[in-house]
Amino acid sequence: MKKDIHPDYHEINVIMTDGFAFKTKSTWGKEGDTLKLDIDSRSHPAWTGVRQLVDTGGQVAKFKNRYQALKVKDTQ
Repeated sequence: MKKDIHPDYHEINVIMTDGFAFKTKSTWGKEGDTLKLDIDSRSHPAWTGVRQLVDTGGQVAKFKNRYQALKVKDTQ
């Protein structure tokens, strides 16, 4: 291997969405940093099979506010 081109491989702490914590080795961050996950295998619908509708940051409300000025005929 060439010297001084590879990232530092060190131990970090990982905290999952339910609070479970463990240590692993990674090139992310610095030695001893903590990575807090927003989505993981314990909460993501792809693994749990439970569907959740989450409107993060009011995306639906932002969309409605942005396009409320457009008048669309109701076709029903």
